Amino acid sequence: MLVLGRKPGEYVMIGEDIKVKVVRSEDGNLRLAIQAPKDLMIVRGELTEQKNLE
Repeated sequence: MLVLGRKPGEYVMIGEDIKVKVVRSEDGNLRLAIQAPKDLMIVRGELTEQKNLE
C-alpha cells in the first residue's frame, strides 16, 4: 500500500485515466474527487466490507 500526503487542490494519478484529488480537508475529515472512466465501478470501502460479512 502506498501512503501519500496531499493538500487540498493536489491530486494523484492512477494510470493515465484515473485522477484522485483532495478537494477539502478539515478537522480530520477528507473529501476526495475521483475522475475515472464511466465503465469503472467505484465503491466505498465500508460497502465492500459489509458485503464480505454477509
